[in-house]
Amino acid sequence: MKKRHLPQKICPVCLRPFSWRKKWELNWEDVKYCSKRCRINK
Repeated sequence: MKKRHLPQKICPVCLRPFSWRKKWELNWEDVKYCSKRCRINK
């Protein structure tokens, strides 16, 4: 799978797009924030 074909979401805190990561494979539906920093500053 090429990187440009990965699913993306928009972080509600920083409003930047972030892409799917292998570590989020099992819970991609529940991922809301792009990073730990954004999750803390929600």
